Amino acid sequence: MSRSNVTSNYTVLPTHQTKPTTRHPLIPPYPHDYKFILNEPDKCKPEAPFLVLLVTGNSNDYQARHAVRSTWGNESTVPGVSVIRLFLTGIAPRVTDRVQKMLEEESATFHDIIQQDFLDTYNNLTLKTLMGMEWVAKHCPNASYVMKIDIDMFLNVDFLVRNLLMPGIQVRRNYMSGNIVRNAKPQRNIGYKYYAPKEVYPRNEYPPYCSGSSVLSGDLAKKIYDVAQTMQLINMEDCFTGLCMEALKLNLTIPPKGVFNGHHIEYDRCRFSSLITMHQYSPQRLMEIWPDFQSRNVSECGTS
Repeated sequence: MSRSNVTSNYTVLPTHQTKPTTRHPLIPPYPHDYKFILNEPDKCKPEAPFLVLLVTGNSNDYQARHAVRSTWGNESTVPGVSVIRLFLTGIAPRVTDRVQKMLEEESATFHDIIQQDFLDTYNNLTLKTLMGMEWVAKHCPNASYVMKIDIDMFLNVDFLVRNLLMPGIQVRRNYMSGNIVRNAKPQRNIGYKYYAPKEVYPRNEYPPYCSGSSVLSGDLAKKIYDVAQTMQLINMEDCFTGLCMEALKLNLTIPPKGVFNGHHIEYDRCRFSSLITMHQYSPQRLMEIWPDFQSRNVSECGTS
């Protein structure tokens, strides 16, 4: 796809321009002075981590967060490598007070939840992603890498770190990789989940983007957050991240074939040993398969 100047294809607002007084309901308000309700500003102290896991889910995903903490989100899962975990949440749109109280208690126990004062809805996923980029930019700017991942996925952190990111080599810059989608077209049918009318996204094709999860260099988080301040948001967060990369005139890095998967793959211990992400894993299923995955024998699977 042509990497033409994004200003000729997509709305980029000068920082001095007044925001429109009306907007399409699918366009989240941004830039906006969202406030952190729950925050962990010292999570990266005293030493910057090698990898920050930003896990996106809903504020009431208690079981899913427990499962992630107990499995692939365990911060000690890769010996000798500093990994930190954060769950990204907004404000529950229903039974708000009860959910918020439970979330605050959970935060006080685990210190791994960040939350801003926007509603926790599907159409605000872009706000949630940008909250994660803002947090890295402001509180963990020297992190080597950042992984954004949905809470219902399986992540092989050890393979990601040792075989893709490789702590022994120089940290990449302007790097983003994942399950790359190309030539995707906006869904114009109002009955679909990914509906994007021309008022929201006028172009006929999205730029390349990473679907479901992405790994990026720490320096890129601030660049994405900064360029987003000049752009009109869309409600598909992965597509919007692709638009940010286009605005920055940066290309996605093609990963080794098949290691990032945005679909479900039935669990197999040896097969999973050489994959990074798989989709649609419930908390119960994660807890079931994790002990077996941890017991894998290297020589049996023929992987390092």
